[in-house]
Amino acid sequence: MPVMNIKTPVTTLENLSGSIERVTFHSAESGFCVLKVKVEKQKDLLTVVGTAASVHAGLYIECEGTWANDRQFGLQFKAQVLKVIQPTSLEGVEKYLGSGLVKGIGPHFAKKMVQIFGIKVFEIIETKPERLKEVQGFGKIRTERVVKGWAEQKDIRDIVVFLQSYGVGTARAVRIYKTYGKEAITLIKENPYRLALDIHGIGFKTADTLAQRLGIAPHSLIRAEAGVRHVLQDICSFGHCCAELNTLIERSVELLTIPSNIIQEAIQREIKIKNLVLESQDECDYIFLMALFRAEVNVVKQLKRLMLHKAPLLQDIKLKEAVQAAEKKTGLKLAPTQIKAVEMALLSKVMIITGGPGVGKTTVVKSILSIISLHTQKIALCAPTGRAAKRLQEATGLEAKTVHRLLEYDPHNHGFKRNEEQPLEADWVVIDETSMIDIVMMNQLLKAIPSHAGLLLVGDSDQLPSVGPGAVLANLMQSQKIATAALTEIFRQAKTSKIITNAHLINQGKMPQESTSDALSDFYFIEAKTPEAIHEKLVQVVSERIPKRFKVNPVRDIQVLVPMNRGGLGARALNIDLQKILNPNAQHSITRFGWTFGVNDKVIQTVNNYDKEVFNGDIGFITAIDMEENTINIDFEGREVIYDSDELDELTLAYATTIHKAQGSEYPVVVIPLSTQHFALLERNLLYTGVTRGKSLVVIIGQKQALHLAIRTVNAKKRLTNLVSRLTKSL
Repeated sequence: MPVMNIKTPVTTLENLSGSIERVTFHSAESGFCVLKVKVEKQKDLLTVVGTAASVHAGLYIECEGTWANDRQFGLQFKAQVLKVIQPTSLEGVEKYLGSGLVKGIGPHFAKKMVQIFGIKVFEIIETKPERLKEVQGFGKIRTERVVKGWAEQKDIRDIVVFLQSYGVGTARAVRIYKTYGKEAITLIKENPYRLALDIHGIGFKTADTLAQRLGIAPHSLIRAEAGVRHVLQDICSFGHCCAELNTLIERSVELLTIPSNIIQEAIQREIKIKNLVLESQDECDYIFLMALFRAEVNVVKQLKRLMLHKAPLLQDIKLKEAVQAAEKKTGLKLAPTQIKAVEMALLSKVMIITGGPGVGKTTVVKSILSIISLHTQKIALCAPTGRAAKRLQEATGLEAKTVHRLLEYDPHNHGFKRNEEQPLEADWVVIDETSMIDIVMMNQLLKAIPSHAGLLLVGDSDQLPSVGPGAVLANLMQSQKIATAALTEIFRQAKTSKIITNAHLINQGKMPQESTSDALSDFYFIEAKTPEAIHEKLVQVVSERIPKRFKVNPVRDIQVLVPMNRGGLGARALNIDLQKILNPNAQHSITRFGWTFGVNDKVIQTVNNYDKEVFNGDIGFITAIDMEENTINIDFEGREVIYDSDELDELTLAYATTIHKAQGSEYPVVVIPLSTQHFALLERNLLYTGVTRGKSLVVIIGQKQALHLAIRTVNAKKRLTNLVSRLTKSL
């Protein structure tokens, strides 16, 4: 019987080229995109699906791929190869130049340049840039910027091609170039794992993919070391300062699929070169990142220094007379518990004042400051966020700064000017919202406080701990080594607020009380039985019911606070939906890194940017988008800050944000959706923190089961730190 030779049919790849008219979808992480493309001699726009690092309307593309008829979306060109290239038609050149590719050239100047230089405009920029002055509006400064921008784009394109050739997404190519410069490719080849450490937005898995494609062996020590550091950093991203050694080994083996003996060798090597620290406590071995270990040790050292030195300022003070004078000066009558707190502060070098809303923390702080100000004007007030600092200033009548501004960050040296060598010029330092301050920032603060100065830490220990590693305020109180006044009495004027009384009920593990009358209340629970119903009611409440009934602005006055980012009731999905309703017709808009930003949109900073003095959790409003310069202007509490389009991965929309991000802030109106789909994050201190962010109105929309779950879940995840033990042994 003859043998049949059956050949697999070969699919012939077709070519397609044209200009991008619209970006329907683009993932900054994977590069996957859906594009509407104008192809010559085709009446309708064609849909192209593929992968590209950076795409936006106006760019010209060349593709190789096949046609497919998608059941849901119809005819699509599925590009196996998609290249962004310089176009050859006058129209294409104009769109390409005007797309924001090069800073200093937008649609306006692109049109002028093409009118004068035609198809040779790219050649002019590269070889005869002096001729750009022939374009009206092109002076020396703009010419230099365009030439520099064009050269940078060439270097960035080299990085893009390099990364793409190894199958790695290139959405962060601009940031890689800004970090490493022209040496980028050389440095990445030497150690691709540095990308995960140095570049915001690039994770270990991306760096690991690149490393293995560059030929780094899966069981190599360099991979094991990078993997161990990544696992420990991931653990610390949940607020821990360390990890149990066995846990670190197990999770590293699971991630890397490397034998545990190689992992252990990598850990030993990292300890030897002082990237990691091994410490034993309670017959268990723990591993610290060196920076967090040093921060913990130094916090104890600095507190000990402050407590050993006497405060000459108030040594001869008569407590009773001082308290009476404070009451007269402030016009505030103190309760016995408050008097005790004031007296304790005047007798203590370092002290904590803690308590929930309505218990008179601000009254006590004002009274203390009124007494201290009779003896010195060198009083430094600070808080972790701009909003918290502003609130502290309004409450006390004294200047208050953010922690970063108080310590005077120096962007050139990437450190603070105020430290041991150049301490703060202060006799008394007050830190508000201390629960927000992580171990690293507390170390920086304490180093800058002069030995003679008094220190007052104010905060609510029942709120969520800091976003960064540690549980500093809680640990200081647990050690019982720092004088502490815990205020618990709710005062008469505060009892009229349902927000305050319900916050305390939640904190006691009790269900909040619902309003029983038709009169306007400041606290509501709206029951909705499904996530879909919660979503529907939330959108209606935010866009219509609250603005109409309470006469507030839905964008500036209402803040939606959610337990998590992901899911249909997460911050990301709600932001997209609320943007469509609350800012539907933005004058200008720009799409980058998976978000579309328009004029008047509310945005939030997601990482600390010391150069711009904008920090994680700061909320601002977009005031202008410059299509020529490819920049956006954002108003942060009255301060205008300019972002380049390639810096927009530091921002997200902020119509909805997580409760964690809202720490230290206060909003006129807070709306909180609660669903059992949030169960992994539903905890009492999360709900308590969210409710206490509301100033005039709090509305919870959700399932009663989810509300019950949040209220009865306490400290499900204790943070691993060794600060309490260090304080107990040293102070």
